[in-house]
Amino acid sequence: MRTLRLTLAYDGTSFVGFQRQAVGLTSIQGLLEDELAKLEGAPVIVHGAGRTDAGVHALAQVASATVTFTLDVSAIRRALNVNLPPTLRVLEVEDAPEGFHARFHARGKTYRYQIANTQVVHPLVTPFVWQVPDRLDVAAMQRAAALLVGEHDFATFQSAGATVHSTVRTITTSTLTPQPFATGGLNLQDLLVYEVCGTGFLRHMVRAIAGTLVEVGRGQRAWDSIPALLAGRDRHAAGPTAPAAGLFLVRVDY
Repeated sequence: MRTLRLTLAYDGTSFVGFQRQAVGLTSIQGLLEDELAKLEGAPVIVHGAGRTDAGVHALAQVASATVTFTLDVSAIRRALNVNLPPTLRVLEVEDAPEGFHARFHARGKTYRYQIANTQVVHPLVTPFVWQVPDRLDVAAMQRAAALLVGEHDFATFQSAGATVHSTVRTITTSTLTPQPFATGGLNLQDLLVYEVCGTGFLRHMVRAIAGTLVEVGRGQRAWDSIPALLAGRDRHAAGPTAPAAGLFLVRVDY
């Protein structure tokens, strides 16, 4: 037996999320399991570091799988990428230590949320941002974001239906910065990028934070209301869940 560690990138627009769901729905896990099963000659279970939702993207998602076939890692990567859709790429395949589990052994994750604060969005940028044309107070949003750093109960930012033992999480970085969306040496769009690093995240937590920060930027709530929101543990008191299109899983730390 051998354990594989796969590093993945994907445009989540056309997927129902990472986790395999009902027959006929295309998921990252389902595609990987189907292709690895062809190499294994038997079913293979793939575990992801994060169960990204429908429409969410990844720059470096990590997955693990236990197999018995002996193909070298470069041949495995080639075999997978030949058959996977172009919106899902296996960037790297490595042999991991026995027992490695992409989700349970992760020590932290970094997510990025992209906001296009403009009246017109470039068509090449549209699938990867939330367009907010309203005038935003960026400084207030930055102050609010900073208040999320530390260990807090983030129940306020968790969507209904999640089952977790604890809603306490530790955030180590929470910043909002203007950044360009550039390709081919051209700046296609100026964005507001919210980046957050932490030991773990609740269901829709980053998107709920992004929705709340936009309300701060619009002047609909004060930047220093964040501590009271956290203490209240009331999802209805926070902002809306921002669209999936703007969210990226950037990195998983081990």
